[in-house]
Amino acid sequence: TLEPLALSKEPLELVVRTATGEARARDLLIGDVWLCSGQSNMDWSLGASDAAVDIAQANLPLVRHFGVEMNFASTPQASVRGSWSVATPENVPGWTAVGFHFARRVHAETGVPIGILRSTVGGTNIECWMSQETLLGEPKLEPFAARMRDSLAQYQLELADALPSVERWAQSARAALARGEPIPQRPDWPEYPFGERMFRPRCVTLHNGMIAPLVPLRVRGFLWYQGERNAGPASECAQYIEKMRALVADWRRDFGGGAQLPFYYVQLAAWLAPASDPAHSDDWALLRDAQRRALALPGCGMASAIDIGDAADIHPRNKFDVGERLALWALRNEYGRELVPSGPLYRSMRLEGSALRLSFDSVGAGLMVGHKSGRAPTQPAKEAKLARFAIAGEDRVWRWAEARIDGDTVLVSHPEVAVPRAVRYAWASNPEGANLYNRDGLPASPFRTDDW
Repeated sequence: TLEPLALSKEPLELVVRTATGEARARDLLIGDVWLCSGQSNMDWSLGASDAAVDIAQANLPLVRHFGVEMNFASTPQASVRGSWSVATPENVPGWTAVGFHFARRVHAETGVPIGILRSTVGGTNIECWMSQETLLGEPKLEPFAARMRDSLAQYQLELADALPSVERWAQSARAALARGEPIPQRPDWPEYPFGERMFRPRCVTLHNGMIAPLVPLRVRGFLWYQGERNAGPASECAQYIEKMRALVADWRRDFGGGAQLPFYYVQLAAWLAPASDPAHSDDWALLRDAQRRALALPGCGMASAIDIGDAADIHPRNKFDVGERLALWALRNEYGRELVPSGPLYRSMRLEGSALRLSFDSVGAGLMVGHKSGRAPTQPAKEAKLARFAIAGEDRVWRWAEARIDGDTVLVSHPEVAVPRAVRYAWASNPEGANLYNRDGLPASPFRTDDW
């Protein structure tokens, strides 16, 4: 355990001497470490992204990466497997793509050595990354905790029934090996709770195996890309806010950073076939709205990826913009840069005759109709109209609205809705054509004003 050290861009050597000898660790930097976690889109490698030029130019000796090997564990562990590597064309293809783009931007702007700590597993729920004490002890998570207790109890009963036959199989397998004969087929094993891996029946096993061992480190903050696995019915998505609150508090307590240790996360990208019905609603729209409302948590920031998705692939290859947008939050809040970190965020609504006037936070240099293509900066779409706004009156019948920018607000109306009551924007898993941006080039987050 070391006292705080001054930032060092020059490689250092750590020497630990004891009565029985010494150990040395070379080429150490003193800078900021960011923990990157979540499921497959955070795990997604730079080599599998649209990043050939980035890889070729990755000669960044002050940017490092540590990949935590996947480890499900029933109890909190003291160590992890993995290794540090330096940003070179040979090393970075295996790095988290989001983390690489984040680190490169922050380092380029500040000169601070940046370490990216990747601890991710694809297809995992947010619950897997919390401690057991939090998951079972937080009253607002009780619906899930109750299911977890029931599943674990049922598993223990099924396991007790299965063990005798498994033990007999083990004896016969050892005998077959001794005789040089084929091993008999193993009997069925009980299905593990929450789709976890064999022999690891705990929803919190990833916290035990991949977060708890990291706790001695002092991190600068957290980057989180997850949510696909938690998208579901409205009640489940509404509880995602409480799950995020619990996770953020859990990690801040773990890493000793206090209530303001930054937690920056990605709002889900567009996916699946575009919806054409203004009344359409789905689980991804609900989950995105929960992510938007989680911005009320202190010290949190959200990077929307709504405009850089892929209808045919849940893993969009453009991780450049995701990392860059996360970096904007860090650059403003942790490194003192004056910039706009987010696209427009719905704030309030006011009835004006037969129209609704929408106000936004994070307007930046102003609102615009924008067009985003690949990794190129967003461009003004001067001849285009705002799209993907739906409006409804007391009858709750949704219609595609006429929407136009008026200063820093948007006016929304429809000739058949005399007294409008609610608006939705980009409210679909894939709201293709959604085009409200600020002039800083960042997309407006999907939102709704109703609770229907």
